[in-house]
Amino acid sequence: MQGRLIYLIGPSGAGKDSLLDAARAPLAERGVRIARRVITRSAEAVGEAAHSVSAEEFARMEAEQAFALAWRANGLAYGIRAEIDAWLAAGEDVLVNGSRGYLAEARQRYPDLLAVLLTVEQDVLRERLLNRGRETPEQIEARLARNALFSGELDDYIRLDNSASLTSSVERLLQLLDEHRQCG
Repeated sequence: MQGRLIYLIGPSGAGKDSLLDAARAPLAERGVRIARRVITRSAEAVGEAAHSVSAEEFARMEAEQAFALAWRANGLAYGIRAEIDAWLAAGEDVLVNGSRGYLAEARQRYPDLLAVLLTVEQDVLRERLLNRGRETPEQIEARLARNALFSGELDDYIRLDNSASLTSSVERLLQLLDEHRQCG
């Protein structure tokens, strides 16, 4: 039986990396692999277990069709290695940290993907972004405004609120995946 792609999306600061780190062991126990992203910024690799490459290396990998999924966002290039196709073919579910803007393209390649939108209350998101210190208050407010507009454009996804404790978010993620397990 073919595995399923689980496509985690959400605004920067919603806690995707923290959720993935906290859920890694229980997901592995359920046979779900977390794909490691390739990103063209080393600072991003600190926040997640990503593989950092130069823009030139990314372009070479993309030209060699090393990626199953690849997109650009916020001035960076992101890729998910093509090895996920072998994992899926072997019946393993694969969770990727994706992009809201690339969801339609990902669905074209993986029509049965399960999109999970990680949300967080605006005040909590604002506080997390401010505490992270990567952006000015004006940039944060612009990001929050874009996020509010973008959330209304999405459909056909499962919403997972990460405003409370990380432990409760991990439990809810596992519950959602169990509820939406493919029947074969």
